[in-house]
Amino acid sequence: MDVNDPETTDDDRGFAAPRDDGLSLEELSLDQLGDAFAALLGTGDDPYGQAVAPVAETDAAELAHEEVLAETAGDADDPCEITPQSIFEAMLFVGRPNNAPLTAKEVAALMRGVRPDEIDALVGELNAAYDERGCPYAVVAVETGYRLVLREEFSGIRDQVLGRLREARLSQAAIDVLAIVAYHQPVLSEEVAKLRGKPSGALLAQLVRRQLLRVDRGDDAGERSTKPRYATTKKFLEFFGIESIEELPRPQDVERK
Repeated sequence: MDVNDPETTDDDRGFAAPRDDGLSLEELSLDQLGDAFAALLGTGDDPYGQAVAPVAETDAAELAHEEVLAETAGDADDPCEITPQSIFEAMLFVGRPNNAPLTAKEVAALMRGVRPDEIDALVGELNAAYDERGCPYAVVAVETGYRLVLREEFSGIRDQVLGRLREARLSQAAIDVLAIVAYHQPVLSEEVAKLRGKPSGALLAQLVRRQLLRVDRGDDAGERSTKPRYATTKKFLEFFGIESIEELPRPQDVERK
């Protein structure tokens, strides 16, 4: 799995430009990562499962909602009909900030009379309409949800508009910082610098920006921590092809090899 950043510059601190002798995480096996680490010692509710609120508390909201829908449906100048398909399509276009897929339960929670197990049928109807109109996008099932994506045959046009994505390779220094955080998380910036023997704030910031690390400001011994602590993210796990941080090799495991 690659970490991609559109048009990154070669002088990004902590990230070396692609070189023949550069160390890419794509080229790094789990064992090799373990050696490096050993050396261093981010849902919706099912409407059918919700309790019905007292009528006195919902009448006004329901009436306002129905009036808005009636006005929208009766507007002759609005070509968009309010249907489960159009609502689902709008949700897909908006998406999430982190581009996470929308689950069937989340989609159904915003529609009346639609159950989560009916969302697959909506996906089929939308894709059939897209095919008929020759649209460059389609709804795809990913992981536990759905996402609206550009069809592969249009990727060339996307590259022309946005510019080709260039692989950002992590320098050895960045890998060292990842190693320290992975085995000591949550860890303070000062602790990373002490273990590494040099300031590491810039590298930590770069790794947070690339979503391999996150900033954690949780409670510490009952008191609100004022200093940020760093920990690995889900993207870190995906990047190294593991399900949990416990799957990383322990120092003693590496020593036995």
